[in-house]
Amino acid sequence: MTQTAPDFSFETDLTTRGFAVVAGVDEVGRGPLAGPVTAAAVVLDPARIPEGLNDSKKLTARRRDALAAQIWEVADVCVAHASVEEIDEINILRASHLAMMRAVAGLARVPDHLLIDGNMIPREATIPATTVIKGDARSLSIAAASIVAKVCRDKEMVDLAQQFPGYGWETNAGYGSAAHLEALRNLGVTPHHRRSFKPVHNMLYQEKIITP
Repeated sequence: MTQTAPDFSFETDLTTRGFAVVAGVDEVGRGPLAGPVTAAAVVLDPARIPEGLNDSKKLTARRRDALAAQIWEVADVCVAHASVEEIDEINILRASHLAMMRAVAGLARVPDHLLIDGNMIPREATIPATTVIKGDARSLSIAAASIVAKVCRDKEMVDLAQQFPGYGWETNAGYGSAAHLEALRNLGVTPHHRRSFKPVHNMLYQEKIITP
């Protein structure tokens, strides 16, 4: 039978095996052309799990905002970023792992075990960890992390959109929408664009060729 919503079975299984503090970890923002990559780590209280937690992509923006507020209220939460400079320097995968480990390091309690969305454990991880493919749709802790990370990064992009209007970051969150690509061509590259990403890199390369 196909699971329709995340549950607490991964966390319960780890708890019965002696891991008292289990953190769900997820990141958002690997694909955009602009802005940081953002990760969250969340340790849920089994007695105070907000209703309706799910993969952040399956929720409306309003629902995500409401759930994020509840998660901050009842759980141990930390959000962290890796900057555009770090993304360009070490690549997006490593930068997303760096953001994850920063989020874990910022939790009030050191977790005994991590549940990490995806299929790779960051090489910097010093805590036992389990990867969960499509974890944000299977584990409540990872779902909570996905919601908090998404809400935080979206707000960051709205703030950046006010400083650099015209790219539509308040609606496209830095992803390469048609309007964003057109703005890149018309307005140029900002300090918040990822220069290692092909559309941005190509644009800078073309500018170098055109500029005498």
